[in-house]
Amino acid sequence: MAGDHRETDQARRTETDQARRTETDQARRTERDQARRIDLVRHRPAPALAGLVAGVVGMSERAPGVVRRRQPAGTLLPLVVSFGNPLTVDALADGTGAGRSYRSFLAGISTGHASTRFDGGQDCVQVYLTPLGARRVLGVPGSEVARRVVAADDVVPGLAALADRLAAAATWAERFALVEDALVRQVARADGVPPAWVARLWRQIRASGGQARIGDLVAETGWSHRHVTTVFRAEVGLTPKQAAGVVRFEAATADLGRLPVAEIAARHGYADQSHLTRDVVRYAGEPPAALAAARRPTPWTALGRAPAAPGPAAGVGRQPAGRPAGRPGRS
Repeated sequence: MAGDHRETDQARRTETDQARRTETDQARRTERDQARRIDLVRHRPAPALAGLVAGVVGMSERAPGVVRRRQPAGTLLPLVVSFGNPLTVDALADGTGAGRSYRSFLAGISTGHASTRFDGGQDCVQVYLTPLGARRVLGVPGSEVARRVVAADDVVPGLAALADRLAAAATWAERFALVEDALVRQVARADGVPPAWVARLWRQIRASGGQARIGDLVAETGWSHRHVTTVFRAEVGLTPKQAAGVVRFEAATADLGRLPVAEIAARHGYADQSHLTRDVVRYAGEPPAALAAARRPTPWTALGRAPAAPGPAAGVGRQPAGRPAGRPGRS
């Protein structure tokens, strides 16, 4: 009986210690959140940028020290025009350009996460390009910037030179106008438009939440699988299968914290919960529970919008039940 009492007391002490540690961690997070200030202003792109730019955001952030973040993979390409402190890209799970600091930069589409940091604060205008907007806005196909972080002047000459004018501007509206004017002029100069079937294929992948059968979509184009894969990868930067994987990851993780993980897996066409977990670790670098708890910012949360919702594209079926949806077709 004495032993039972001792075990009970130890268990109570352990529970009390764990509760205190949890309260301490929560208090520390609250203090950090209170000390950190983020001002975010959203802007609808000019009509000339429709379909090329998903949205524009002005951000001013202040923090009492170094802020480290992990950015999951996504389908939008951030073009960041900074007029504040530089951002350091510490690591890229899938790509080149890590190990250096940038003021203004572009992050191309990829299938991996990025680790970044800044010290004290950041002030910038963030332009989120669509995969099909790369050629029109940047003047180069998506494959030339895919899996890369590059200085902004390397893709839009003169864009980084706007820093002083952005800093001097009195309002975000003035800053947005300066950046948009530069981008609209760039679009007017850019040559080349992706084939219509590439745009249609991308829209179908996105409309299906990444669940459409790639083989069926390819058949609809009338071209061979090899030709479709080659041209799509050149324009977007990923193969149709790779693009579908990122689209599905974005759609599924938007439901984290709102639905049970098993339900999310079924809703988004994963074979099972383990399959979803493997994909989340692949694209975000951490399992679903950790990603949900971290509430990591993404381009879609910055824009205040949800990514593609699940559902078959028009005329295109999803993966049949029981078949691993992670293999929607050849890459």
